[in-house]
Amino acid sequence: MSIIYVLIPIAMLFVLIAVGIFFWAVKSEQFDDLERHSVSILFDDDVKPNIDKSVKEPKDLD
Repeated sequence: MSIIYVLIPIAMLFVLIAVGIFFWAVKSEQFDDLERHSVSILFDDDVKPNIDKSVKEPKDLD
């Protein structure tokens, strides 16, 4: 039963650390744009693919 006197302060310390990390994340604007990452997969990138110029494309035989 005496272990409860050790576990309760440790649990309270963990809760305080978790609350502190949460408020730090809110203060540093981690939760401002929740929609961008879920929608960004639907759009193409503006970056053009790097095409190797040394490879010649086959010519049309018609």
